[in-house]
Order: sequence, then structure tokens, then C-alpha cells
Amino acid sequence: MLKTIREAKVGKATVRLVQTQKGYSGVVFLDGKRQALEEGENADDVWRRIHDAAVRLNPRFVGYDGARTRFLYFFPQGFEGADYSGHERAYKLKAKSKLDEAAPLPEAAKGHGFGEAVLSAYRATNLLSPFEKTRLAPMLRGPDADAFIQAAASVANGDIKGGLAAMKSVLKPHDNAKWTVVTYLPFLWKPEEHVFLKPTMITAFAERVGHPFADAYKPELDPAVYESLLDLTRTTKEKIADLGPRDMIDVQSFMWTAVEYTEDDKVDYE
Repeated sequence: MLKTIREAKVGKATVRLVQTQKGYSGVVFLDGKRQALEEGENADDVWRRIHDAAVRLNPRFVGYDGARTRFLYFFPQGFEGADYSGHERAYKLKAKSKLDEAAPLPEAAKGHGFGEAVLSAYRATNLLSPFEKTRLAPMLRGPDADAFIQAAASVANGDIKGGLAAMKSVLKPHDNAKWTVVTYLPFLWKPEEHVFLKPTMITAFAERVGHPFADAYKPELDPAVYESLLDLTRTTKEKIADLGPRDMIDVQSFMWTAVEYTEDDKVDYE
């Protein structure tokens, strides 16, 4: 007797794991038609194989090799090149330095009165939209500033669940409970551990490389979404280890280049 033990959506495809008398069968369906079949004795292995088969059905899928090729097309010298630093890294390091000097993490985690300094750090880059920055100003100049900054510091220091919940509570009345807003400070304070979440871009990247974040993402500030994001960035860093990414600034920039760069961004070396 066949028994379905697991089923999920992967993009527009449906993957189903079925227990059989001989082991396990995994099937991929798209538009009501079977697209792939995998069989084996280990349920986790079969599930992984049908997931991989499903992501390859996405017309946007290029894999990590394709993303690497695109990155190196725009930055042939990789992360060490002056062109890369000038376009993608330097301004983020400048914003980090500004934040570290005006609102260092250990003091921000427990201190008070860092609102203006943090607002200045947000304004130091174009990573947030003008609307998001505008909505931050009254909050960071008001009575909720300390609570928000301390919550962001909690996330940076590893309390993702508690920190996100606290930031959501502060930001919701300001209609600004966005992933971009809550991940910005942890990213600048600890870029070796945290990453800035630009939802449209990173979801598109996850689709291109076949990572589950593409389906796990939702706009609500759910810790599971951020954990999936961290898994994506760690996996990406491992896949491109030979290029020598130093931190999540490089990883986030790699993703951005692979998804958003166009011919107009190509530097002419001749």
C-alpha cells in the first residue's frame, strides 16, 4: 500500500514523497503532469533528489555555477578587484564604520540616546527605500528609539526570535515592520554573521540557485524566514569559497550582482 508521507510546493511544482513496499518514491508534478521520478531506500535522500529536480524546472534556474559566471563577468578580478570594492563594498564598510563609531554594538545593546546616530547610519546607504527611511525618522527620534535599537542589537548578538519580536512591536505602529529595516543594523554591526534581506532580490537569487528560501520567504517577521536566509547565505559562501568572500557583505553583493546587474553596469577595461 502506498502512503504519502511528505508533500510541498517548490515554485510552481509539487513534490511528493511516497512510501512503498520497497522503499520510497519521489514524484515531481507541474501543471498536473509528472515531470520526474526518483526512488530509493532513504527517505531524506529521495526527498532531496526530487527537490533538486523540481528547482531545475524553473526557467530562471542557473545554479551556483551560473551565478558565479555572471558575477565574474561583471567583476573579473573577483572580490579583490578595485572595481568590485568601488561599486559594492566600500560604501557598506563606510556605513559600518560610521555605525561602529557612533553606536558601537556593546553600548547600543544596553545604552540610551543612540537614535540620531542610528538614523544617520540608515541614511548612509541606498539599501533602504526613501519611504522606509522617512518612516524611521520619527521612530528613532521618539520614545521607542532605545527599545528598537536594543532589539536590533539582540538580533546581532544571536537572539533572533526575541529581537525580531521586539522590533516588530516597535515598528508596526509606524507601518515599517520590514525585513530591510530589521536586518540592516545586525548586518552592519556583524557582517561576518548577519545579512541584509532585500526580499525581491534574494528570493530571485534563491530561485536561480534552487535554495528553499525561495518558498520559505514571507513578509512577516518570522524567525524561520531569517534562519532560512542565513542557511542560503552560508551555503552560498561555501559554494564560492574559492573566490574568497570575506563576509556577508561579499555574499550579499555576489547575490545582488547575479540578479540585478545589467550590461549598463559592466565596467569597460579597455
